[in-house]
Amino acid sequence: MRRLLTVLAVLAGLLMAAGGALLAWQRGLGDATPPSKAAIQLDRGAYLAAIGNCAGCHTARGGERLAGGRAIPTPFGTVFSSNLTPDASGLAGWSADDFWRALHFGQSRDGRLLVPAHPIVNTTLVTRDDADALHAWLQAQAPVAAPRREHELRWPFGSQLAIAAWRALYFKPGSYRPESQQDAAWNRGAYLSQGLAHCSACHAGRNALGGDRGAADFRGGALAGLGWVAPSLHDPAEAGVQRWPAETLQRWLRDGHVEGHAALGPMGEVVLGSTAALNDADLAAMSVYLRALPEAAVARPEPANPSPRRREHGAGLYREHCAACHGQRGEGRRDDSGALAYPALAGSRTVTQASAANLIRVIERGGFAPATPGHPRPHGMPPFAGVLGAEDLAALASHLRQSWGHRAGEVDAVEVLRLRAVATQH
Repeated sequence: MRRLLTVLAVLAGLLMAAGGALLAWQRGLGDATPPSKAAIQLDRGAYLAAIGNCAGCHTARGGERLAGGRAIPTPFGTVFSSNLTPDASGLAGWSADDFWRALHFGQSRDGRLLVPAHPIVNTTLVTRDDADALHAWLQAQAPVAAPRREHELRWPFGSQLAIAAWRALYFKPGSYRPESQQDAAWNRGAYLSQGLAHCSACHAGRNALGGDRGAADFRGGALAGLGWVAPSLHDPAEAGVQRWPAETLQRWLRDGHVEGHAALGPMGEVVLGSTAALNDADLAAMSVYLRALPEAAVARPEPANPSPRRREHGAGLYREHCAACHGQRGEGRRDDSGALAYPALAGSRTVTQASAANLIRVIERGGFAPATPGHPRPHGMPPFAGVLGAEDLAALASHLRQSWGHRAGEVDAVEVLRLRAVATQH
C-alpha cells in the first residue's frame, strides 16, 4: 500500500510539472506579440524602396542617402533629384495622398508637374498599397536638410507648359492591369518590371523628344550623357534572355554575375541597388516575365570591309593588354575552382552588340561587376583610358568585333571621340 501511494505521489508531481510547463509555454506564446501593422508596412516599404532603387537616383555622389541632389543628364540638360527624407526641404508634411499623387499623376505637393526624368510612365502603375508602404518608410527615415537644386534644362524644356505638352503626347495615368491569359508569376514579374523596377526607364527606345511606347517598351537605346547604351531586351543577340535557363537569369539578377555574364556599368548599379534585394518569389516572377518577352532582332547595317592595318594594330594591342586574362582566342580564363574568372570575349554580346558604345566604355573605364552577397569578390578589369588613345581604342575594338567568327561593325577613331564627347562626368 505504501509503495502504491509513493507511485501515485510521483505521478501527481510529474503531472503538475507538465501542467506548469504547458502553462508557461502558453504564456510565452501570448507574450510573443505579433508585429504590428505599422511594422509590417515599414518592412514592406523598405523592400519596395530597394526594388525601386530609390536611393540610386535620390542620393548625390558622396551625399546623404535619399537627400537628393544627384545630377541626372538628359538630352535637354541636367535634372537634379529631389530630397526624399522627411525634412522641410524634402517630404516633411507630405501625406500619403500627396505621395500617391506624385507617383500616380507625376504631380508634386504644390501642384508642379514633375519633369519626365522622374519615371512617371512606370510609377503610375504602382498600386496604392505599395505607394502607402513606400511613403510610410520614407517618413520613418532620418531627416536631412538638403534644399532642392534647380534643374539646368535648356529653354523651354523645363517650363510647366513644355512638360504639360510632353505629358499630353506620352503619358497617361493608369494602373497595372493583369493579363488574364497569363499566370500569377508572369503578372507579378510584369508589374515589377514595368512598374517599380522601371526597366523601361533605361531600356526603352526614345524619340527626339524623349518619348517612348510605354512601360513595356524594351527596344533599347542610348543613355543620355553617359556614353552607354541600354541594349534591347527583345533581341537575344543584345540583352534578351529568352533562351537563358530560369535559374541562370535569377542568379544574374541576384548576384550580377553568372557563367561569364557580368553586369557592368549602369546595369551593375541596378543589380547592386535593386534586383539583388528581390526575394526568391519575385526573382522567379521577374525571370518568368523577362524570358517571355517576344523576340525581335535589332536592325544592323552590313559591316564594311575591315581595314587590314587597323585589324593588325588591334591584334597587337590585344596580345599586349588582353590575352593574359581573356585568352589568346578570347576563350576567357578560369580560376582554381573552375569558375570563369575572366569572361570569354569570343561570342560576348557586349563585344558584338549593334553599337560598340558599351565595349568602348568598358575598355576605357574598366569592367567592374557589383560585389553582392552571392558574388562578394568579383574580378575586375583595369581602365585603359590613360593607356590607349582614340586610334588604339578603335583598333582594339575593331579587332574584337571581327575576330573568332564575329561580324560586327568596325570602329574608327571618330566614333571613339564622339562617344567621349557624349559622356559627361558620370
